[in-house]
Amino acid sequence: MTDAGIRHRLGHISTAGRYLIVPMDHGITQGPQRGLVDIEATVSRVVEAGADAVVTHRGLARRVVPSLEDAGYLVHLNASTTRGPNPNDKRQVCSVEAAIAAGADAVSFHINIGSQSEPKQLVELGEVIEEAHRFGVPVLAMSYPRGPHIDPDNPDAVAHAVRVASELGADLIKTSYPEEGFDHAVTATDTPVLIAGGTPEDDVGMLENVHDAMQAGAAGVSIGRTIFQHDTPGAMARAIGAIVHDGASVESARTHLG
Repeated sequence: MTDAGIRHRLGHISTAGRYLIVPMDHGITQGPQRGLVDIEATVSRVVEAGADAVVTHRGLARRVVPSLEDAGYLVHLNASTTRGPNPNDKRQVCSVEAAIAAGADAVSFHINIGSQSEPKQLVELGEVIEEAHRFGVPVLAMSYPRGPHIDPDNPDAVAHAVRVASELGADLIKTSYPEEGFDHAVTATDTPVLIAGGTPEDDVGMLENVHDAMQAGAAGVSIGRTIFQHDTPGAMARAIGAIVHDGASVESARTHLG
């Protein structure tokens, strides 16, 4: 049964229903980023520190999969670059079947609610979910309120982005963390909601966001640059994991940072 396959694979990218996912799909968007040039070393550090899964594009699978140990792997299916005419207009660059062939336990797909490319992205996400579920593969929808006249910190806009992904059938939803009202987004769906890292002022600010999100009902995090560009990626992953997996306080989690 596909439902059994989805549940099994969700279990491989989480721990007891809680998710610490580290996306490293930024190379297409922004070029060779610090922390991703030697991606093998970064993957090893965050996995050793307790990350449940990592995300990359399929071209890096041959470098990433051997470093995963028992952690899970997601292949991201659409992309754009910051040098292109419209970075919000992400286009599908990989099929679900190709992601499975690359070793993926799950796939992820990015949509921008409120952008000019929203209609196309809604259709594509629906098609990706249909294809993935035929194979029993979970879909992480990265659903953000982004576009002209959109306030990304508006809790109603964040809740709408979450609801869209839920209505289309996503198995997990990643979205932005607003300054307030995140509980509104969590209650918009019964699908597990993960927060993105965003741009916190410092490490403590990030840990506070994670703690507050978990208190509001988040199922975990999907945090990239804050972890893989940290001076000690393993330590940051361990600190965030202490909150996500163990319910640690911010003060307790900070001790992992030295």
